Amino acid sequence: MATFPGNPSMAQRIGRLLPTLTRSHRQMADYVLAHPLQAATMPIDELAATLGVSVATANRFARALEFDGYPQFRAALVLGFEATLAPVEKLRNKLEHSATVADVFASALAQSQHNIELTRQALDAQSCEQAVAAILKARRIYIAGFGSSSWLGGLLQRSLDPYCDNVQLLASVESSSYGARVLARLKPEDLLIAIAYPRYFSDTILLARRAHDAGVPVLALTDRVTSPLAPLASVALYAHTESQYFANSEATVLALIEALCSAVAHSAKDSLKAATQLAESVLPWLHGSHASRLRADADAAAPAPRKARTPSKSPKVSK
Repeated sequence: MATFPGNPSMAQRIGRLLPTLTRSHRQMADYVLAHPLQAATMPIDELAATLGVSVATANRFARALEFDGYPQFRAALVLGFEATLAPVEKLRNKLEHSATVADVFASALAQSQHNIELTRQALDAQSCEQAVAAILKARRIYIAGFGSSSWLGGLLQRSLDPYCDNVQLLASVESSSYGARVLARLKPEDLLIAIAYPRYFSDTILLARRAHDAGVPVLALTDRVTSPLAPLASVALYAHTESQYFANSEATVLALIEALCSAVAHSAKDSLKAATQLAESVLPWLHGSHASRLRADADAAAPAPRKARTPSKSPKVSK
C-alpha cells in the first residue's frame, strides 16, 4: 500500500475499510488500486460504465469509504496526481466549450504571446548576465533534457555550437545512463544546462543533483522558483509555459532559448568570424545560392566519364 501512486492515504483507507465493503464495492476498490490514474480522470458515470455498475452504486462506494460523495472521493484520489492530470483536466474543460478551428488557432497564438510577454517582464538582468558568462567560460557544456525537453536541448546545442568549442547533448539512445557516465567526468570548469518543465522528468533532476553535488555549475531552464531544478542551479532562467491544451507551451521555452543564444552570440569573442565561417560552410547547400548554381553548372559541364574500351577480337586469318 505504501507504494500506491498519487495519494497513499487513499490506499490505506481502502485497505482499512475493505472487510466492510460489499462485493460490488470491492470490485470498484480493486479497480481503483490497480488503475488509480484512470479512476482519477473518470466522471462517476464513466467509472460506473467501465465496471458495469450503476451510478448509485458508485456513489455508495464513495460513501462506504467515508466520503460525503463521489466528488469528494475523486478529489482525494487526484491528490498527488495534480501535475500529471493538469493537461487532461485543461483539455476536458476546453472541450466542454464549443469553438471553431480558427478560434483555437487564435487562442493558442494569443496564449503564446502572453507567455512570452510575462517571461520578458520577469527577466532578471543579473541572471541573464550570469547565464551567458557561465556558457562562455565553460570548458565543456553538456545539455540534459528528456521527454519533451529533449528536442529543445537539441535546438540549444545547435545554436550554441558556433560560439562554444564543446557542446554535447546527454539525451541519447541510452537515455539517462549515458548522462550518468558522462557526468562522472565533469569538472567545476564545465557546465551542465538542465531543461525541465512540468511534468518534470526525474532523470533530469537526478543528473542535475549529481552535477550540483560534484561542484559542477548548473544552468537551469525551468518554469518557476518552486521547480525541483531551481535549488540545484547556480543560475536559473524562468519561462512562463501555461497552455490551454498541453502540459506546457514549448513555444515560450524556444523563445527563451533563442534569446539566450542571441546574447551568447553578441558577447562571444570572434562571433562575427564564427558566423561568417558557418555561412560559408552551408552556402553550397542552400537552394538557389550562387555557390550552389556554380556547383550545379560545374557538374553539368563536366565531361562524361569515358567508358572503358573493350579490346576487339583479332580477325581470323583463313589459311
